[in-house]
Amino acid sequence: MDEKRLVVALFGLVVALIAGYIAYRFVAALTVAVFLYYSTRRFCHALARFRLPARIRAATALSVIAVPLLLLLSSTVVLLLVEARRFIERYPIAESVGGQEPWVGRIQQLSDLSVRGAIDAYQSGQFDPLVGLVVDNAALLTNTASGFLLNVLITVVVTYYLLLDGPTLHAWLLRFDDDAIVREYLEAADAELEAVLYGNLLNVIAISIIAIVTYTAYNVVAPPAVSVPYPTLSGALTGIASLIPVVGMKIVYLPLAGVTAVPALLGSDTGLLAYVAVLLVVAVVVVDTVPDVVLRPYFSGETTHVGLLMLAYIFGPVVFGFHGLFLAPIVLVLVLSFGDTALPRLLGVDPDDRSRSRSAAQRRLEEFQ
Repeated sequence: MDEKRLVVALFGLVVALIAGYIAYRFVAALTVAVFLYYSTRRFCHALARFRLPARIRAATALSVIAVPLLLLLSSTVVLLLVEARRFIERYPIAESVGGQEPWVGRIQQLSDLSVRGAIDAYQSGQFDPLVGLVVDNAALLTNTASGFLLNVLITVVVTYYLLLDGPTLHAWLLRFDDDAIVREYLEAADAELEAVLYGNLLNVIAISIIAIVTYTAYNVVAPPAVSVPYPTLSGALTGIASLIPVVGMKIVYLPLAGVTAVPALLGSDTGLLAYVAVLLVVAVVVVDTVPDVVLRPYFSGETTHVGLLMLAYIFGPVVFGFHGLFLAPIVLVLVLSFGDTALPRLLGVDPDDRSRSRSAAQRRLEEFQ
């Protein structure tokens, strides 16, 4: 009997090591999948009122996130090319630096961004330098593209099946429950993860709306020469940039203010720079500071300290890479939930004593804040 248990234990250890290695190799994709799962779970559950099959609900919830994101990225690339070409045509950039930077002249020579224009550009040989670059770096580009597509596929599949079979996974984990410790821990961690990660999505949406309204209102009063280009797109990108720690929205509205100021500087009409200064001040106060102070605490977790979350957002990408932006808050919530629920039970702390100590700690935390 002991030998059978040893064999089963060894087999389980091997399976756990293999699963851990696979999870480590694709930790970025799995982390983003968990973030997408908690970001879309409420919407997926809300679709149940329409009596849709579970597979349709999961696919719809994923589409609500994926389709707008793809449209936003593609439209951003196209509009950047359009604006670059328009800028080069308006100002003598090609004549000034075209000799040192041939690609500047090629942008000016690009045909209209349409199917017919792309065909004409290909037939006239405008794409030959790009084709040559792709051929010379085919192996690197192939590996990069295949790795990216594989991670995207893993993210979509894992998110889909978490939405579809999340309750089944929860029930399977409860099979290992001992004195309701696992149940209490899972329920606490699950609720807090949803509050934190779903709060990220709400924060992005709220800041996007605020930025779009701010940029549009600015364009109403500002002269066309210093207006914000594509205020809706710029506002959406500002909201997405709020996920990036430390710099956040600054990587959008600071370059945006710089681009807005270029016509005034090149046209020697420095009086228009006052409008750009107003745009910058409004962006810092209304778009950046106020939402960060007012909205983020409401969209953060229910029990996780806002300061600890901020540290997780800051140091997560430094320690783990870009996916640390999502992984670090997840690890923080799991650790704090374990210390708040399972650890006192394992140490034999009386539930009443734990409640009293938690209330006292909460009062001290509120006084500190």
